[in-house]
Amino acid sequence: MGRFLKIGNDGFRDARNGEYVDKSKLIEIVNATLNTERKFTCVSRARRFGKSVGARMLYAYYDLWCADRSLFTDLTIYSSPSFPRFFQRYPVIYLDMTDFVTRYDPNSVVEHIESDLIEELKEIFPETQLRENSNLAEVLHAIVSQQPYFEKFIMIIDEWDAILRECKNSEVTDQYVRLLRGLFKSSNAMSTFAGVYMTGILPIKKYDTQSALNNFHEYSVIQPGPMADCFGFTLQEVNELCASHQMDYASFEEWYDGYQIGGTKGMFNPTSVMTALYNQYCDTYWSNTGAYDTVSAYIRMYFDGLKDDVIRLLVGESCHVDTASFQNDLHVVRSKDDVLTLLIHLGYLSYDRDSQTCKIPNREVATEFKNAIVSETGWEVIANAIKQSEQLLSDTLTGKAENVANAVDIIHSDNTSVLQYNDENSLSCVLMIAYYMARKDFTMIREFPTGKGFADIVLLPRPNRDLPAVVLELKYDHSADTAINQIHEKRYGGVLKDHAGAVVLVGINYDKKTKQHQCIIEHI
Repeated sequence: MGRFLKIGNDGFRDARNGEYVDKSKLIEIVNATLNTERKFTCVSRARRFGKSVGARMLYAYYDLWCADRSLFTDLTIYSSPSFPRFFQRYPVIYLDMTDFVTRYDPNSVVEHIESDLIEELKEIFPETQLRENSNLAEVLHAIVSQQPYFEKFIMIIDEWDAILRECKNSEVTDQYVRLLRGLFKSSNAMSTFAGVYMTGILPIKKYDTQSALNNFHEYSVIQPGPMADCFGFTLQEVNELCASHQMDYASFEEWYDGYQIGGTKGMFNPTSVMTALYNQYCDTYWSNTGAYDTVSAYIRMYFDGLKDDVIRLLVGESCHVDTASFQNDLHVVRSKDDVLTLLIHLGYLSYDRDSQTCKIPNREVATEFKNAIVSETGWEVIANAIKQSEQLLSDTLTGKAENVANAVDIIHSDNTSVLQYNDENSLSCVLMIAYYMARKDFTMIREFPTGKGFADIVLLPRPNRDLPAVVLELKYDHSADTAINQIHEKRYGGVLKDHAGAVVLVGINYDKKTKQHQCIIEHI
């Protein structure tokens, strides 16, 4: 077996031997592009979203040297009219760019991509007549021209952007982009390839406003097209997995749901879902992908407005983001919008294309954001509020109104340099930070719809938690009595009729003159 050709289908067979969620719709989408002007495809998703499994599936399907139809007979693609048309029809070249990055010195990695592949092509097709010093594009074209017994090549490149991510030497990255352009934008590219399929974390790098490979059709997390549900698990798929393993779906939804890819809402991180099923408990499994270091590296950039947005993201709010200016390069980050866009591509934020906003998708990712902030220089004020939040929640549930008021005083005072606390909206944001650790046992909702208006913050106990619900009403330059009376007048408790336990009502007022908070707590 070769390294780039004739590699066999063990990769996809291993995936099928385990618990496999059918994503063979991807094959039909790619089939429709072969031998057309749309034959060049680039798919970008975050780590752990199934890109490599998809690439290995495509290899096992297209490669003429693979011979195992049984891998596909129970998948949806098998009943498609396009299945027999392209099955095991093409010589497929499979490149995993992370293999080159780990194997070779960064300064020579591009040379090895070309020389190693040329060497193997000469071994497999020794009868091909080549000109001296032919480059890779010329060798591939010569093989197709001189081998009448098979079709054009399909090339699959997994983690195409690994070199751009790992190498900070602009000369090397430019050399790599030139290699790809020589392969896929040359005059012979259309006659050499039946199709090209690349995966990566980032979309294709932009130079100014143009993609370096503008003949590729890109399917990113921001613009996924028909591939929206080909990567990641849908709500229905996770529901079925939880049922088969007799595990609580609500916990999986809390920990791993929250991604919105195109018009598909309720997308789950598949690697974390499968790990949780295997371990029989939900937890954060991002530690293996360097999440803490990644978030820390970008939140310390301190672009104008970034800190405010990160705080709002941390407390569960959405932030507007302009994704257009980002150059799809980890090392070229020029603004707050670039940081947020990069975190979207890396999987730390979910993107809503209709509202052009982003948010932290779930508890797993929120945990990594919290870990980064608690340990990051310059975030001590927020970190202290988070660390004190468990005590604040305990005082709230036990009715210690004076303690709650004093704690909010401290948090308010400490955070005046972070946000402009001059209205109820800002106070609400601060209290979302102050009650941060409540997220472990409560769903925290801001401006919760009620019978006759909106409560500022409501804490709803998560399923299977024997805890009271909490309704917080906030006032600015009024009184705590006004806040608590408004709770009664608007019948905030009525919306919690399905909640079987107690309800704690909390009225908080901030007096601008005294710079103090008053608090009243009642139980109903």
